Amino acid sequence: MSCAISSVDGLSALLLDQKAAFNTQGAVSAPQRRERIQRVIDMLVAHHQALAEAMDSDFGGRPQGFSLMNDVLGSLGSLKHARDHLEGWMQDEPRQVFSPYDHLGAQAWVMYQPKGTVGILGTWNAPLYTLLSPLASALAAGNRAILKPSEVVPRTAALVAQLFSELFDPLEVAVVTGGADLAQAFTAQPFDHLVFTGSTAVAKSVMRNAADNLVPVTLELGGKSPVIIGRSAELGTTAFRIALSKTTNSGQVCINPDLVYVPREQLESFLDAFTSVYRELIPEVSDNPDVVAVVNAQHLARVENLVQQARHAGARVESLPHAQPADPQNRRRPLQLVIDPPQDSLIMHEEIFGPAMVVLPYDDVEQVIAHINGRPRPLALYYFGNDAREQDHVLTHTLSGGVTLNDVMMHAALHDAPFGGVGASGMGHYHGREGFIEFSHLRTVLKAPEHDPRREWGLLPPYSEHFLAAMVAQITPD
Repeated sequence: MSCAISSVDGLSALLLDQKAAFNTQGAVSAPQRRERIQRVIDMLVAHHQALAEAMDSDFGGRPQGFSLMNDVLGSLGSLKHARDHLEGWMQDEPRQVFSPYDHLGAQAWVMYQPKGTVGILGTWNAPLYTLLSPLASALAAGNRAILKPSEVVPRTAALVAQLFSELFDPLEVAVVTGGADLAQAFTAQPFDHLVFTGSTAVAKSVMRNAADNLVPVTLELGGKSPVIIGRSAELGTTAFRIALSKTTNSGQVCINPDLVYVPREQLESFLDAFTSVYRELIPEVSDNPDVVAVVNAQHLARVENLVQQARHAGARVESLPHAQPADPQNRRRPLQLVIDPPQDSLIMHEEIFGPAMVVLPYDDVEQVIAHINGRPRPLALYYFGNDAREQDHVLTHTLSGGVTLNDVMMHAALHDAPFGGVGASGMGHYHGREGFIEFSHLRTVLKAPEHDPRREWGLLPPYSEHFLAAMVAQITPD
């Protein structure tokens, strides 16, 4: 057990102690790794209700069932998959030895070694999942870890810190709590690997700090994830699945659709279908316990400003299920559809991360692809349609962190496939074997044969008159 750590000095001392423990003990065994992961699993199972209540309180309204689904069950899925597969991932991987040493008994392999201590900075929109899903990969790889929950959700952060202090030696896994100053200092520590989930703008600062210590980073960011609705799509199903995604955490999800491209001649039909299904899902907002509140007044003001700026620039705005004045005391908000805003609108360039969505009519899918490719790479891309050729064209002519076809956000739920961004939406992965590799050092080992033939072959000084000719003879294009 340990007392809560909330100072830079305490963090630095903790990291030094973890590194010393790692160097003394070396790589931990598969049973030890499974046992550490199981402790986190048991913690979530035993305290799921208290954790859901803390998240509900921090948001000022977050359905506890949603928190259990998104954060508790999502984390459990990552943890259990890592627990059940880590032993296979750990095995040395034989590699081919170059000729003729392979015939003389040389051997080579790659071993997967833990890096040491992984620092994990979580975010507020999925306050457990963004800590514990990467932790699953880090522990599977044999690392120790220090977690920093988001200060935007202080009750959840305090409870996570308390629970880990009760179940873990701080030299295995520890939690530090504090505000933005501690988070800034956290990214400047000489971790062996650093994970950050958050905005692209903050990630640039994280990378600069990590560079001072040459710390490798995994950045899980966001961006304006687009949806392309092809002319072959079934509009009813498409509208339902996109509408459902916008009810998820009130759009406060890093892979939530920001931009929806609709064939121009289908725009009104899509809007009618979307409006109908959204009102079925969310008939009221203010007193609806199924609606997640915008996390705080500052974030609410930011989202409202994006919408109002677009409205003033001439965009059409539809509020679902109906319009209502913004109220900082009741942050449950209707979904605002911003239809065909000017290209220079803020909402066309800033990630929304809240209850709003841009709908853009298009004439030709090539224009859509060019529009997407002219932007920073998104964390996710979605395509709806039954035209296999168009689907393949979209996949091969765009780049994003991940893709879901004929639905949205579902690819991120795969435990056996990497989750991560590209370019402005991040770098690196967790989930599955790729997450294990992310937090491992791939160490090449060559075991030489007993007999060394190089002197017999004339490859050692003093070189014979035939040495140069022998080298030249091997320079071939085959």
